[in-house]
Amino acid sequence: MSKRLIFGLMVGLVAALPGWTQTAIRVGAFPNITHAQAMVGKANGWFDKAMGPQVKVQWTSFNAGPSAIEALFGGAIDMTYVGPNPAINGYVRSNGEALRVVAGAASGGASLIVRNDSGIQKPEDLHGKRVASPQFGNTQDVALRNWLKSHGMKTNDKGGDVRIIPMANPDQLTLFLKKELDAAWAPEPWATRLIHEGNGRLFVDERTLWPNGQFVIGVLVVNAKFLTSHPDLVKNWIRANVDLTDWINDHPSEAKKLLNQQILAETGKALPSVVLDEAFARMQVTYDPLHSALTTAAQQAFDDGFLGRQMPDLTRLYDLTLLNQVLAEKGRKAIQ
Repeated sequence: MSKRLIFGLMVGLVAALPGWTQTAIRVGAFPNITHAQAMVGKANGWFDKAMGPQVKVQWTSFNAGPSAIEALFGGAIDMTYVGPNPAINGYVRSNGEALRVVAGAASGGASLIVRNDSGIQKPEDLHGKRVASPQFGNTQDVALRNWLKSHGMKTNDKGGDVRIIPMANPDQLTLFLKKELDAAWAPEPWATRLIHEGNGRLFVDERTLWPNGQFVIGVLVVNAKFLTSHPDLVKNWIRANVDLTDWINDHPSEAKKLLNQQILAETGKALPSVVLDEAFARMQVTYDPLHSALTTAAQQAFDDGFLGRQMPDLTRLYDLTLLNQVLAEKGRKAIQ
């Protein structure tokens, strides 16, 4: 009898006891390599075991950050793995009341990919081109706009001639093959899939644009009211996130297999091993939310007009109290 079946039977037996109640925790994630903890944790039941039989984990899958934040706002989920820019936007829109970043998830794992026959050889060649991002205002969308601006280019909505077309990652691959897109700023594994399946070429590995090659691509965000009401549940989840991060980094081969298994379950297609290995190598799984990098991302989002007329105060965006308690229990340094 499998361990998962035994665990399920135990839950069923406990649930039958008088007075037993089960609490739900509703969590969002994307079927991306950059959400490795969520994907691996779903595949092997890590979070279910860590939270215990009295907590039912309910997962919701999203394509891009803004949708996940809307679900958090609407009360459909309690926490989500998400990119930094949607987290910042949600925080600002709610005047700092709706959410808190409580842990990290991943660094790196995003690139600008150009179609081999698009004629793009240098940055200036993107003039007049059609470039995709996963969703308007998401993390890659902001990175793309900032990079274009750094090379003296403007998007068509700002009086320039570079057309940014927000669309779901699978649709980017389809339009690459149809030659209806020239480039895309995409997270993994989609960036690598554009290379191997869409006749694409790596043009900018975003890690080259950041100090020490580290930038935030994934954080764990919690609804602020849920954090206040259920700090014990959130702390248990953070502890599981830290332990799972360690396990993934210590067992990359096994972790990649589980990750690919979950991507297959959610998207209907597993990644070829060469794509999986290459994509995984472009990112770092980490529980450190990289505060300084997120602050820079916030400045970029503000410069692109996503955060209003005045740079917002983000001092309450982070609440690392529970993460640092977990790290202290493990004898590790606190994260500032």
